[in-house]
Order: sequence, then C-alpha cells, then structure tokens
Amino acid sequence: MRAHCLRIPALLLLVLTLAPVSADTDDAARGAGARTPYYLPHMTWDEVEQYLRTSDIVIIPVGSIEQHGRHLPLNSDIVQGTEICLRIGQKAKVVVAPSVLAGISEHHMGFPGTIALSPATFEAVLYETAQSLVAHGFRRFIIYSGHGGNYTSVSNVVTRINRETAATAVDLLHVEFPEPDTKITSLKSDSHAGVEETSMMLLLAPGLVQMAKAENPEIAHPPDVRAVMEKTSGRDQAALLDSILYLPEKTGKHTSTREITNNGVVTGGDVKTATVELGQLAVDYRVAGVVRLIEAWRKVRP
Repeated sequence: MRAHCLRIPALLLLVLTLAPVSADTDDAARGAGARTPYYLPHMTWDEVEQYLRTSDIVIIPVGSIEQHGRHLPLNSDIVQGTEICLRIGQKAKVVVAPSVLAGISEHHMGFPGTIALSPATFEAVLYETAQSLVAHGFRRFIIYSGHGGNYTSVSNVVTRINRETAATAVDLLHVEFPEPDTKITSLKSDSHAGVEETSMMLLLAPGLVQMAKAENPEIAHPPDVRAVMEKTSGRDQAALLDSILYLPEKTGKHTSTREITNNGVVTGGDVKTATVELGQLAVDYRVAGVVRLIEAWRKVRP
C-alpha cells in the first residue's frame, strides 16, 4: 500500500554472479529455482561469512498480507518491497534479508484474506530478526517497508536497534529520495491498489495481476476526512489525514478500507491506465534513493 502523503513506499540491506531479478515471483516462491544474487535465504553460511569480511550492511524488507482490490494479490506489498530491495542489493552489492511477511493491516480486515499483526508483535518479530543478524556481525541496517501502515513501527524498531544494540539503523523516512516523474506525482489520491501500485505489480509480478478484473472504486469518505481534503493542503493536510485515515473499524472513525471503498482500491485515477512503463518509473526512483544512501554511508565507513 502506498502511503497517501509519502511516495516512498514507503520504507535493512551475496557474493554470487549478477543476474536479473525474477519478475514473476514473490519472497516465498524464491525457495525454488535459480539462486537470486545478494538474497540471504539463497546464500550458504560460508557465503555470509565471506560477505561479512567486506561489508556489514543488510536490508530487511517488510510488507503485508492484505487486500489489494479484486485485481491484485494479497502479497502485493511483499512483492514490491522484496523485489525493490533485491534491485537495490544487486546495484549496491548489499545483502537482502527475507521479508517480514505480515504487517500492520487491521484497517483492511473487512476484506477476506488480510492477516494483521499488532504493532507490538510486528515490532518484536522485526527487532528479533535484526538481533539475529547483529549476532552474526551485521552492523548497518536499512529497513524498507513496502506497506505504508508499517512506517511508525519501523521507526520504533530503528530507534530500538540504535539504542539497544551495537548496530546502526537508518530510518528511510528521513532520506531524501529523487523527485518522482511527473507521471507519478500527477496521480490523484492514488493511495492503495491504484494506478502506481498496479503499474509496479505489472512490472514486478505480471503473472499475479488480473487486469480483466481491475475496476475503479466508489469512494465514500466520512465528513471529517472530506473537510480536511477540501479545506487544507500540503503538509498540514498530510498530517491531518495521517491521524484519521486508514484506521481499524473498531475505532468508530469510519475510515477502514471496507468503510470507504467498495472494492478495496483507493484512487482518484483510472486503474486501467496502469502500465509497465509507469511501474518502471516508480521502482527506479525508489531504488535510486536507497542506493544513493548506501553510497553515502560507504563514504563515511566503507
């Protein structure tokens, strides 16, 4: 899910020969077939040991299992997060850990198939994943979230890693990413399973996309959300929307996805206009931003 106010899905970083990232698999499916470069689950222990002699950087992708309309699979955030991180890993020659699969998705529980973790459980799993990697000698972490609902918890874990371990973690919310192409920034209210996200899935896992079932949503925001959208703008609007949008149904704030969209999609655009070309633009600027961060980090400490 794309966060409505941030365009970094936003988002802790093998020593094999470089090869193309598979375009039609997800994290779980990578257990079979060809080995993927710089992907920790495909490495042997001695390859990890060899990598750690020259680098201590690792990326951990995190995602979600949640509804993405009728045309995209439940694992869309995992696919996007993992595949983007593998592209980063290959460009920067950095190890990518397995994805933390389920995320903070209670606001999608009105749609069947969604699996939601509490913030406490999600943060415990992510932190203990990092702890294991710290024990082996990894010291620099980047956590990349393919799901906007994870951002706060990811920031909490980054802070905990920095305060409680010998490692250093960077919060991607503070990283300056390249300005996205105007074809992306011009998309209207394209928050979830919309034009950009569908385009990325057409690029990264086309076999999982059912464009024949793609349909635009009927959106019904509650009055307070409509007021924020109509009467505010910029950072003020983003901050206010963050506080009231995409909340669990039990809060009574009527902003769970089942309450605001008839089919799970949230966009003001036309989902059927999604293209591989737009998906490439969306992936490229995300990859470029994290690769630039890694290069900067290496200038400080190789």
